[in-house]
Amino acid sequence: MFEILLLIAGLVGGALNSLAGGGSFIVFPALLAVGVPPVIANASNTYAALPGYASGAVGYWHAITKHKDRLALYSIISVIFGWVGAELLLVVSDEQFSLVVPWLMLFAVLLFAFGNRLNAFVAAHSGGRRGMKLAGTVLLLVFLAGVCVYGGFFNAGLGILLLAFLATAGMSDIHAMNGLKLWISTLVALVAVVRFALNGSIDWYHGSIALVGVTVGGYLAARNAHRVPTGVIRAAVIVYGVFMTGYFFWGAYA
Repeated sequence: MFEILLLIAGLVGGALNSLAGGGSFIVFPALLAVGVPPVIANASNTYAALPGYASGAVGYWHAITKHKDRLALYSIISVIFGWVGAELLLVVSDEQFSLVVPWLMLFAVLLFAFGNRLNAFVAAHSGGRRGMKLAGTVLLLVFLAGVCVYGGFFNAGLGILLLAFLATAGMSDIHAMNGLKLWISTLVALVAVVRFALNGSIDWYHGSIALVGVTVGGYLAARNAHRVPTGVIRAAVIVYGVFMTGYFFWGAYA
């Protein structure tokens, strides 16, 4: 029974990731629902999301290679600070993480709901090299480091934060931005999964069921994306995300 629930959650979550984003709002609560402890559920959710990031990055590789000048530095920062985020998760107890989860969910839901406006605002106020000069290279790299720490600690909303960073860095080619977003997400998730695995913090059985669902759901949704109104899906994800955030707040603080 639990296996079917996780598989369905993975299928829905993977489909959402392909169509509108927000798959973690489905998979993470499902892992909790089948009895996986909060910290391990979060780590297992990152494990389940990894193949989707990697396959997406491969698909965008041609666009990514147009920005080889950024790739090496961004990759190094992603690996180092993604690992730092994973380390932070592992020093938090299940009880402490349960108190933090509602706030992380609220932040991720707000990012999902208003991320397009955020990215448009950032893009409008940063163009090309001018954006780099105004913000300063060091501040930009600190921004990226902070986003990667967040991604290693809690995966939901990572893509929106990365798009905001890339817009701040002066990028405007959406294909290249999506490619770099997926590349950085892959590295952050990969090092986090390695760290979680070394600590024994991944539920491989339940996580792998979710992973299969996410991978299949993402593929099927991508093949049929033209049939589905994205706006309706985004609205449904936001409503569901608000409900789950309220549920987590009630469970943690009621």
